Amino acid sequence: MGFIVKLLVLSALLSALIKYAAPSLPIPSTDAIALIIVLLPTVMIAIALAWRFQTQKQT
Repeated sequence: MGFIVKLLVLSALLSALIKYAAPSLPIPSTDAIALIIVLLPTVMIAIALAWRFQTQKQT
């Protein structure tokens, strides 16, 4: 239950950051940049989970 609460709070903070801070950032609007921005969180989570799986597998 604690993990879900942490995930919801983190998602809310990230949403607020995107809504209020992102429009003021000078990010070039190209398809490649948009794709990187959209896929980066998923790739980071996948890497973190793979690393965690490998460390648990070794012990």
